[in-house]
Amino acid sequence: MLSQKQLKYLKSLHRRKYRQKYGNFLAEGEKTACEIFRQRYFEIEGVYGLAGWLEDNRPALSFLNPGVVHEISERELKAISLLHTPNRVFIVLKQKAAPYDISELNHSISLYLDEIRDPGNMGTILRIADWFGIRRVFCSGGCVEFYNPRVIQASMGSFLRVRTATVPLARLKEQLPGVPILGMVLDGISVFEKKWPPAALLVVGNESQGIRPASSRLLTGKIAIPRPPGGGAESLNAAVATGIVCAVVQQSRRL
Repeated sequence: MLSQKQLKYLKSLHRRKYRQKYGNFLAEGEKTACEIFRQRYFEIEGVYGLAGWLEDNRPALSFLNPGVVHEISERELKAISLLHTPNRVFIVLKQKAAPYDISELNHSISLYLDEIRDPGNMGTILRIADWFGIRRVFCSGGCVEFYNPRVIQASMGSFLRVRTATVPLARLKEQLPGVPILGMVLDGISVFEKKWPPAALLVVGNESQGIRPASSRLLTGKIAIPRPPGGGAESLNAAVATGIVCAVVQQSRRL
């Protein structure tokens, strides 16, 4: 069982200032745990699971130092979890910098999130990027933090494969002079008519305000998902729009 100090520490990782203080973050869930053990990308600081889960997964835990594996009770699980129906395991992971390679970006599609604030959107966009083989997602300074537990949960394990970095868009433009920077807006060229280059940086705007004026001035082009006749919605959810554009890009590059 956990001490009050341990319980307080784990609950503190729901807050950004303590994630920054300790350099750690939480991942919850059985499927996510299995992927963490398989990928071994992040250093594992601690595994906290119910007795039944620990017993069922003894072989998968064999590579870990026994001192990092802790049994917790149902009550402790509920106290730590942000979910209405908690999973059977938590893992504390060490945050890790993900430097990017300019030469790689010159030959691939990457995403840039401009002030995405909703953790669910951020996590879903990471999952979309993972599905379409996009390995780099950049963020502006005002985005929700990558290590937010709701981002990690919504990504469904994709946080283990998609690399993120917080970088000003102006810096990326300087570093990638030949790469188009295309903003997803309401009045751009139709994504279905666009001829897609081998590399591009796709900019996704804030959920309610869209792409900021300062970022808009850095764009080299604008793209849009045309609304068909009879369509009534004012706009699309940021993650939904990202998924549509990524699907179109993938299809057009195959032709």
